[in-house]
Amino acid sequence: MSLRQMEYLVAVAEEGSFTRAADALNVTQSALSHQIKALEREVGGSLLERLPRGVNLTPMGRAFLPHAELAVRSAGLARRAAKAAAGAEGGELHVATLHALAIGALPPVLARWRREFPGVRLHLHEYLTTDELRDHMDRGVADIAVGPRPEGWQGPVVSLGEEEILLVVPHDDPLAGRTTPVTLPELAGHGWVRCVLEPVIDGRRWLDWVCDPHGFRPLTAMEVQHASTAVRMAVAGVGILACSADVARATVGAVTVPVDPAWRREHTAFSRVELTGAAVRFVEMCREGTFAPQTG
Repeated sequence: MSLRQMEYLVAVAEEGSFTRAADALNVTQSALSHQIKALEREVGGSLLERLPRGVNLTPMGRAFLPHAELAVRSAGLARRAAKAAAGAEGGELHVATLHALAIGALPPVLARWRREFPGVRLHLHEYLTTDELRDHMDRGVADIAVGPRPEGWQGPVVSLGEEEILLVVPHDDPLAGRTTPVTLPELAGHGWVRCVLEPVIDGRRWLDWVCDPHGFRPLTAMEVQHASTAVRMAVAGVGILACSADVARATVGAVTVPVDPAWRREHTAFSRVELTGAAVRFVEMCREGTFAPQTG
């Protein structure tokens, strides 16, 4: 069983077609088919079901695929780590993160990276939930992840600091003119824009969790899928929103109001292996300007 054979299987599974996979790998279809058949002989059964319009994984193939993906991606990580450790100026760095961070805190870092290290190509992998982010890092999709601290993570975890969470309110809301932070009890009668992917703490959605000690349950005016949609709904007047300061400030027309006590959320960089070369420099850039320093 070779790494090449596993790479070929992963390509066929991703493309859903021998023809497209062969084109992506720049090999002939007959060579691809030969390697897949050799792999199937070695594992003792069919991994792919050939159909008139494509291919599907068999039950054996579905069981085998995650391990093949991990092997292929780990080999890529090993090559990039070795190149980085050797001080190579070229190469690439794969970064996984949450959608909210990709549109909020990270763009200035990515722009700075492009200016200072134009020879190292960045690949950004975006995920909607922390579970997705962690699962794909487990599978070796990226060299490094940026997101909330992953509990029980076995590899390196570096704190980047804390991001500030602010209220986003419509420009004509009475809160928009506030020069002092808003206390939570003042928000009891407001309708909220909420994301269906809101973090869950102790079995409860985050906003419910923070409002409950103050004696009220937040009223949901609308639920949306993405942070970028939520902030635009808040700007339009659908309701108020608890939002990353970076996402809010990047949105035209967003009016932000701080909360007392302040809301802050730690973010980290984490990896499956020890950080080297380009990954170390990327973490340094994040720590230098992405989030405010931690307090306490």
